[in-house]
Amino acid sequence: MKPIKFPEMNCTYAENQAEYLPLPAYKDDKGEVISCWQLTIKERIKLLFTGKLWLSCLTFNKPLQPLLPMTEYPFTKHEKKKT
Repeated sequence: MKPIKFPEMNCTYAENQAEYLPLPAYKDDKGEVISCWQLTIKERIKLLFTGKLWLSCLTFNKPLQPLLPMTEYPFTKHEKKKT
């Protein structure tokens, strides 16, 4: 599984941090951050059969932020990329 670029993205986290993968994302003024991840064929098959998706989040001992894994497109059709 790897993070991928998408039309609505307006930032990239960890772009120059060798210890992390760059994370293309959309961030709005309220602080919501959305990223898109592409699964390999093997991951797709495993998810289909197990129905399980594991999520690891580094909190660095700070409070856990709300997370929402989803399969639905999170943008409305009239939203456009901010420049």
